[in-house]
Amino acid sequence: MDTKINSNKELNIWEALIPIFALIVMLAYNVLVAYSGEDDDPLGGSNQFVLLLGAGVAVIVGLFNKVTFQNMIDEVAENIKSTAGAILILLMVGALAGTWLISGIIPSMIYYGLQILSPSIFLPATMIICAVISIATGSSWTTSATVGIALVGIGGALGFPVGMVAGAVISGAYFGDKLSPMSDTTNLAPAMAGTDLFTHIKYMALTTTPTFIVSLILFIIIGLTINVEGVTDTSAMLLDIKKSFNITGWLFLVPIIVIGLIFKKTEPLIALFIGVLLGAIFAVIFQPQIINQIAGVESSSFRSTYRGVMDAITIETVIPTENESLVKLFKAKGMSGMLGTIWLILCAMVFGGVMDAIGALARISQALLKLAKTTFGLFAATVGSCLALNITASDQYLAIVVPGKMFKKAYQDKGLAPENLSRTLEDSGTVTSVLIPWNTCGAYQSGTLGVDTFDYLPYAFFNLLSPIMTLIFAAFNIKIRLLISDIKK
Repeated sequence: MDTKINSNKELNIWEALIPIFALIVMLAYNVLVAYSGEDDDPLGGSNQFVLLLGAGVAVIVGLFNKVTFQNMIDEVAENIKSTAGAILILLMVGALAGTWLISGIIPSMIYYGLQILSPSIFLPATMIICAVISIATGSSWTTSATVGIALVGIGGALGFPVGMVAGAVISGAYFGDKLSPMSDTTNLAPAMAGTDLFTHIKYMALTTTPTFIVSLILFIIIGLTINVEGVTDTSAMLLDIKKSFNITGWLFLVPIIVIGLIFKKTEPLIALFIGVLLGAIFAVIFQPQIINQIAGVESSSFRSTYRGVMDAITIETVIPTENESLVKLFKAKGMSGMLGTIWLILCAMVFGGVMDAIGALARISQALLKLAKTTFGLFAATVGSCLALNITASDQYLAIVVPGKMFKKAYQDKGLAPENLSRTLEDSGTVTSVLIPWNTCGAYQSGTLGVDTFDYLPYAFFNLLSPIMTLIFAAFNIKIRLLISDIKK
């Protein structure tokens, strides 16, 4: 809420757009041409450097418009500082994936999930499960890091494309993230717009509910029509899971405790850290043979147990299996597996920091605001500004804060109640952040679920439809609330 918006009268809109155009061209070439092979991974480092090149273009534009290099560096430092919490959470998610693998928690979820979730209902069930968990916890990140990982594993075992499953996970997770009173963005949006939390939630439900229903129908249709190949291998897969792990319902205590802690408003970082420790303890109790395999010993000792658990937390862990369908499910990358995602976030924050320092973010929002001649134009400009900020600033909070501050008076001048703005901020700023590979949310979800952003993007129906739904409501003047004083007039 205290975020300062840097403006620069020397900078015009075309100069503000130069770094964006340069970044889009370089990223397009990098992803579509230079690294277009099946085994190529542009997120392995090249995209990160492209973001730095884009920042370099922005630096040149800034110097040309009388912005000192030191000011740019200071803004970059502030941006990077703001990602400290996200980076620590990412490291904890990597550690959690490791201990939840060797303890048998994720294999148990997959084991029971394969028996309960049939292919025809799997995708809509995935969306509903994630929506319920996210509403309870208020966090799409926690939802993906717990049940999301397991559901992607189950979907892969059933033969669904992992991008499709991840799209269902993200759709459900962001539905809850938008509507839960415990969500940080759900509290931030009304604070920026000037309305109260529960008025915001009730008003936002008007666009969010039909978007959720349409998304759910799409997943139901896909589930009834898709022909998955993995169903016939389920019996053999269940047997191989049980051969490798001691499968028991007691293992579900750990995710239940973690979700319960989040529900009780425990800081996500603390809850995930406790989840890592509990996973390690349950691994020692229920899966000593797995720890011995990782440590490369035949009999347990304190040293081998310590080393096996620490390796699972910090580096890649692979549980041997002859079943090819389980190879990816029996693998976790630990904290080290999150370093590429963290690298991406840091480079994105450099680009976003320089763009903010030179006044480009404010200039783009101001230009969009000038185009808002009608009520629909104002809503469209807000949506466009949120999308632009998610792409350029690489952070969903800035995509809410900057347009919230810039457009607040414009909504008042048109006699629109502040909940119109808060709803539009969430319908476009919150949900689209996960669709941008270098945005903190996109990088997090991709790293956590192990699915490339462009693979799940076409199936993240809820996130794609939310800004469209809010524009439909504005275009047809559906539930557009006016200020009380204007209604009386």
